[in-house]
Amino acid sequence: MFKIQTLDRISSIGLDNFSRDEYEIASEIVNPDAILVRSHDMLSMELPQTVKAIARAGAGTNNIPVKELAQKGVIVFNTPGANSNAVKELVILSLLLASRPVIAANKWVESELKGKGAEIASLAEKGKKNFIGQEVKGKTLGVVGLGAIGAQVANTAIELGMNVIGYDPFLSVDAAWSLSREVKHAETLDTIFTKSDYITVHVPETPDTKGLINAQSIRTMKDGVRIINLARGGLVNNEDVIDAINSGKIGALITDFAAEELLGNPKVVCLPHLGASTPEAEDNCAVMAVKELRDFLETGAIKNSVNYPKCKMDEPIPQGGTRLCICHKNVPNMIASFTSVLGNAKLNISGMIDQNRNDVAYSLIDVENKVEEDVQQALKAIEGVINVRPIYN
Repeated sequence: MFKIQTLDRISSIGLDNFSRDEYEIASEIVNPDAILVRSHDMLSMELPQTVKAIARAGAGTNNIPVKELAQKGVIVFNTPGANSNAVKELVILSLLLASRPVIAANKWVESELKGKGAEIASLAEKGKKNFIGQEVKGKTLGVVGLGAIGAQVANTAIELGMNVIGYDPFLSVDAAWSLSREVKHAETLDTIFTKSDYITVHVPETPDTKGLINAQSIRTMKDGVRIINLARGGLVNNEDVIDAINSGKIGALITDFAAEELLGNPKVVCLPHLGASTPEAEDNCAVMAVKELRDFLETGAIKNSVNYPKCKMDEPIPQGGTRLCICHKNVPNMIASFTSVLGNAKLNISGMIDQNRNDVAYSLIDVENKVEEDVQQALKAIEGVINVRPIYN
């Protein structure tokens, strides 16, 4: 029986995809085989050596020491696209919030008109001139990052009558297929910055993207540009944006990442990280995370890992046989070493696949017989092998 530890509240709809005959699931569990997590900080957490995989029910993995775990042979999964509709809808709301000062208008109505009785209608008519906005139709939206969320935002903006420019040097085939033909592709970020009335960012925070929106990039933007950041707080230099708002260069900032320097500015709307905060998104992420863990634990398959390559055997594990799941360094002669050990043990290989990602690799080897402990130890002793896990049928 596999043991699964949950570090946060995980949707029961997702957890129901675990067979209770084969899985034990609890927040407090000894020596888990895998961990399900949402926002729990795992960066300084000491993991039991039994942990083989971690699944993050969400896209970002900033709370997980991904690189360190790769060197320990712990597979880290995320759930790209599972919460994309929830975030997309909030981005579209943010477009409208950046265009029409409805929050300020509502505050004015609540504070200034309360108790005015019969005068409310006439006072509202007089006061509405202070809350004039603009329409998004016909304006240009620049989308930085055309993954699952960015592509959906771009397509919806097209349906709203906007002109859309998208930038993504790492655009996947799946994302490209999903994009509307009316989305124009920018070759550089400068195109996004110079031509957009609205800019929304949908990229991870890395050393290359940190501070993407800063004083230098802001100088190249249109006057009155509206910025939307529901991706990661570090993508925007808050001090530079506030300076640009105060000078009139930026017309509005809508962000899901509140910070002291942003609060109290009438042209900034800070949200408390609401991006994927819908029950539907939580359910979708949990279902995907559970499926990833089940596929990995039961068949050795890897999909949507952030630190190991995609890898899957098309054929089932041989009847009475063993599937060896081997995490190893991405160095020469590893496959030859594996086959040599198995050959010396007079074990017949019926199928094999090996994939690599950066400095690590992952092999699945199907053997027609049960691979005994001494052979497993011989495989583990090979220089460059991180760990070996057998799955028996």
